[in-house]
Amino acid sequence: MEFTMSRKVVRTSKFRHVFGQAVKADQCYDDIRISTMTWDSNFCSVNPKFVSMIVDASGGGAFMVLPLNKTGRIDMSYPTVCGHTGPVLDIEFCPHNDNIIASGSEDCSVMIWEIPDGGLTSPLTEPVVKLEGHSKRVGILSWHPTAHNVLLSAGSDNVVILWNVARGDSVVRIDSVHPDLIYSACWNRDGSRILTSCKDKKLRVLDPRKGTVLFEKEKPHEGSRPVRAVFVSGGKILSTGFSRMSERQVALWDPNNFEEALTLQELDTSSGVLLPFFDPDTGIVYLCGKGDSSIRYFEVTDEAPYVHYLSMYSSKESQKGMGYMPKRGLEVNKCEIARFYKLHERKCEPIVMTVPRKSDLFQEDLYPDTVGPEPSVEADEWFDGKEAPPILISLKDGFVATTKAKEFKVHKSLLKTKTASAGSQPDSSGEVQSLRKEVQDLKAALEELTKRVKELETKN
Repeated sequence: MEFTMSRKVVRTSKFRHVFGQAVKADQCYDDIRISTMTWDSNFCSVNPKFVSMIVDASGGGAFMVLPLNKTGRIDMSYPTVCGHTGPVLDIEFCPHNDNIIASGSEDCSVMIWEIPDGGLTSPLTEPVVKLEGHSKRVGILSWHPTAHNVLLSAGSDNVVILWNVARGDSVVRIDSVHPDLIYSACWNRDGSRILTSCKDKKLRVLDPRKGTVLFEKEKPHEGSRPVRAVFVSGGKILSTGFSRMSERQVALWDPNNFEEALTLQELDTSSGVLLPFFDPDTGIVYLCGKGDSSIRYFEVTDEAPYVHYLSMYSSKESQKGMGYMPKRGLEVNKCEIARFYKLHERKCEPIVMTVPRKSDLFQEDLYPDTVGPEPSVEADEWFDGKEAPPILISLKDGFVATTKAKEFKVHKSLLKTKTASAGSQPDSSGEVQSLRKEVQDLKAALEELTKRVKELETKN
């Protein structure tokens, strides 16, 4: 009898022994002055080509974009992306094109940048597109997971804007829902819902195209400090916040039954906001506290208590921000299930999460098909109401790009009015037009000549 009892104490899970490990010193990115702005965003974005982090800049705002393999000491003179006139508060790489990154700033604008392969060789000051529509600083950015060139931005003006980036248009403006500062805003897996947390102590699930509230939860956490929330599997919501006694909490909610939390757990009494990163492939959520020196991780399942503590990665130095690598950028042959890019005061340090396995073979159970870089719908179609689940790829042979990254096309004729200053270079597109016409004329002349030669040949 005792034996069966003890068996029940330990929950079986293939992720029970996941462990985190910092890479060796020569694999870090050193001597980078990370931004000291007090703003609770990740300050770092990463994809299989580049790692990007917000840096301190005198007079304006800047961020650095480094090719992943450019590790070691970064020279003081390394060029930055420095077109904003105020500090940069959030950056995010486009999920459908690894060379495109968006930035939001204290200067009230959102800018879209194209990073050349191999990284910058000189400072980048002209964005591809400048999106203007917020009246206060823009602190939250989130690309649509499946629609091409759709970007969400949220500002301190309590407004959420959905942009068609290629046209430079703000298509949906949600300005009457949030009466106070928006703490977080994110999409669900197919981009059919938006989840926001707000200073008015409410979680809201929104219809993105109509901007209407579908579900809301008052006081998911009793405390007054910022709440963060993300969608997890099955449409459920995981939130982090504080109790009335300022203890940090994590909770799981079902929006169809928002009254009671499925679970609410107290963690500790640290003061940093917990940034949640959810991996839908493994069901693991990683909680990284700003100012903490640890990353806690939990498995989210369908059985009570739903959010199961797995373990904690601890280190000596606190984190100023955190980047999270998309699944397609991981080393599957090493059983790596997540990689974080931890920002220190003067460096960026990758941290690898691994499931210990003896076999060198591909571990099917750790790597189900995952979200790939192909969008499943274009911006115009999505705004017109077309839904599209993500296009999945297999990681079996290590991710290899089979299609060219979705080219970032800007409809320049539509943009001229908005971004003449934003380096849209209308004249160069005019040159291309005239060259095309010249080629067409030459083709026509050639056809005419060939026809005449044939006629003369038949006569003779």
